[in-house]
Amino acid sequence: MSTFIGVLRKRFLAPSLASVGFADRGFPVTPTDATARLEAVPQAVVCGFEWAIEGASLWEIERRLALIEPEQRGFAYEGATMGYSILDAMPGGGRNKTRELLEGPGQPHIFLTYIGIGFAMARLPRPLWKNILPELSGVAYHPVMSWLAVDGYGFDRAYFDTKKWVDEQADPEPYPWAGRPEYFGRAFDQGVGRALWFINGGNPGAVAEAVGRFAEARQADLWSGVGLAATFAGGADQSGLAELRRLSGEFYDELALGVVFAVKARTYSSYVPAHTHLAAGVLLDLSVQAAQNVGDRTERADGDDGPEPPYELWRARIRAEFASGAQRLAG
Repeated sequence: MSTFIGVLRKRFLAPSLASVGFADRGFPVTPTDATARLEAVPQAVVCGFEWAIEGASLWEIERRLALIEPEQRGFAYEGATMGYSILDAMPGGGRNKTRELLEGPGQPHIFLTYIGIGFAMARLPRPLWKNILPELSGVAYHPVMSWLAVDGYGFDRAYFDTKKWVDEQADPEPYPWAGRPEYFGRAFDQGVGRALWFINGGNPGAVAEAVGRFAEARQADLWSGVGLAATFAGGADQSGLAELRRLSGEFYDELALGVVFAVKARTYSSYVPAHTHLAAGVLLDLSVQAAQNVGDRTERADGDDGPEPPYELWRARIRAEFASGAQRLAG
């Protein structure tokens, strides 16, 4: 049950549903049924966050999130992880809530719960980031995919401070996440790319123009984020996805990489919506199962002592699967 302190925390920390909507954020989005589905994503995050920041028990969180429709449930787990991460970072927080969530009912949504940790990072001073990623046991993709927390941080900053991070294309200050400060900006940009899909309401032309305004060196990671968002969250029909594929041009392999990661996240959660099937077919010419197979056969137990983190090595192997497609589209 919620406590009085929990209600106060929610009042001062939780954004309203309206404030995360496209109109309140000032995004140039024409309302349609598709954009309404996209808007439901941050709203689901807010619901999960409100329940967690109130201090609801893990038992209660699990049952509340079960009431969210399967398509949006992972996003609600993002919000719950964000809330628990903030509570754990507070004095006397105990640092256990997030770990128990990720080792328990959050496991099927591990890709998205990492993103929720990134949302918490956006609301906490950097000195508190040191202990924000819990040590997990028996959880697949840990700690390789923990870079999605930095992705989530980039998404949050682009979504809520669009002028600085999108209009002005500011660079984030490096941080030694997983001991790799040199990779921090790249993972951040992957999240910015996801945000561009939402900010532009899934409009392929507007998204491509937004990516193109960034320095060329940043565009590859932005495109991978676009592919992930378009596939996991939806927002475009068949013709829109075909246009997105065409517009990706020389960065097609990056777009495809994002699609594969989105398929991995959806299949791991055991719920794959129709728009994910559509995106895999149009963007990759593959079924969801075949796209998952790409992710599976390129996954390896890389050592973490080379110049690139294992996360990026996996991404590079996926990109290589689609490099000829990039060359064909560019030519």
